[in-house]
Amino acid sequence: MRGKRILIIDDEEAICWALRRAFEQAGATVALAGAAEEGIRQARDFRPHAILLDVRLPGMDGLDALASLRALLPDCPVVVMTAHGRLSTAVRAVEGGAFDYLAKPFDLAQVFDIVKRALSRGRRGDSPTVDESDIREEMIGRSPPMQEVFKQIALVASTEVNVLITGESGTGKELVARAIHRHSLRREQPFIPVHIAALNPNLVESEMFGHVRGAFTGAAESRPGLLNLANGGTLFLDELADIPLAVQAKLLRVLEFQELIPVGSTKPQPLNVRVVAATHQDLPTAVQRGEFRHDLYYRLNSFQLRLPPLRERGDDVVLLASHFIRRMASNYPPLPEKTVEYLKQRSWAGNVRELRHAVEHAMIVARGEPLRPDHFPPPLLTATTSTTTERMTELIRQWVQEKVAAAAPSEPTNLHAALSEIFENALVGEVLRLLHGNRLGAARWLGLARATVRKIAARIGSEEKHLLGDKER
Repeated sequence: MRGKRILIIDDEEAICWALRRAFEQAGATVALAGAAEEGIRQARDFRPHAILLDVRLPGMDGLDALASLRALLPDCPVVVMTAHGRLSTAVRAVEGGAFDYLAKPFDLAQVFDIVKRALSRGRRGDSPTVDESDIREEMIGRSPPMQEVFKQIALVASTEVNVLITGESGTGKELVARAIHRHSLRREQPFIPVHIAALNPNLVESEMFGHVRGAFTGAAESRPGLLNLANGGTLFLDELADIPLAVQAKLLRVLEFQELIPVGSTKPQPLNVRVVAATHQDLPTAVQRGEFRHDLYYRLNSFQLRLPPLRERGDDVVLLASHFIRRMASNYPPLPEKTVEYLKQRSWAGNVRELRHAVEHAMIVARGEPLRPDHFPPPLLTATTSTTTERMTELIRQWVQEKVAAAAPSEPTNLHAALSEIFENALVGEVLRLLHGNRLGAARWLGLARATVRKIAARIGSEEKHLLGDKER
């Protein structure tokens, strides 16, 4: 409540006094009005974050005032209060755009709960106003790439489109999916995470769509699937690329028609579910290979959100490490400068997941002492992991697409030669740098003839000569 402005419109002085005292003790600023007309004037000048509005007021009725308040402050939630709790009054309040309906007498805890929900979610039926600071509290990061992630979550959360989250393993894709659900209109409904790789390969279809009794051997009774459990809410599909092709076809039907057919049944069941999917694999390549349906890919990829790897997030690694330390021990000594530099320089191929486990390991070894670099376990992954290969493959694919799109249909293009030259220049140039221009050593290391290395080195050009040297050792 701290820093929020609350407007109370009620002609009962005792209620106004009690509410004002309670909200001010919680850090809010409170304005009072004894009549609807006065309340509308107050709202125009006070610009409240939330309004408590009584129905029975002298002069203008509270429900009539509700329309004026909604027109004046469309984003301000209004909680209607009344001592005459008729159904017709409740219906009029909800239809008029009230966030909630509160019958007198009520206790302060009940009022606080409703106002807190109103402040954080906006009025019922509206797209919620997502405060990016709320997301920042759930996810740690000050770097520009993470600020962009926060912005994209805020933009997509209140929509109903399906979301595809991409990024390397360990970057926090499920955390993002939960943040999207938490700030969506479906927040009160289930969030069901499904880790495809963890499902029994022979029972994926039954697990996803459910089955009826007798559908297969051992199906002694009907059982709802994970999609049924997510009905009305959000289904999070992790490791999307591992879904079998046969199941992909059924999932596509669910997304297109919002209905599912359990295994062993012919009767479709209505379904209302939003899908947030995630993968660390190269789905476009899987589509080209026929391993993933292109129509399902486009259906799930209504909005794509890429999570940056930890190596692209700058000082976030120190923020995250400090966060994990505080979670385990709130009064733990701060990180020494040498440890800060170590954290920044390490590649963290396993991303945030690797960092968290490394911090936990280091704290166990350190036994309460300030964490030193030697307390941390050695990296389990290196730069030669599959994630690096996937990134390189993706960049090559994008380069080819751009070249093909830019070329005229009848214009011949020697893409193979162009790409080979780029690859050879980068490969030979980097090895020569590492070997301080030793062409003979580079030839042996690369498995090429020395003449080939010399030719490529000459092709790189004069701009690189001072870096490569002119050694024939």
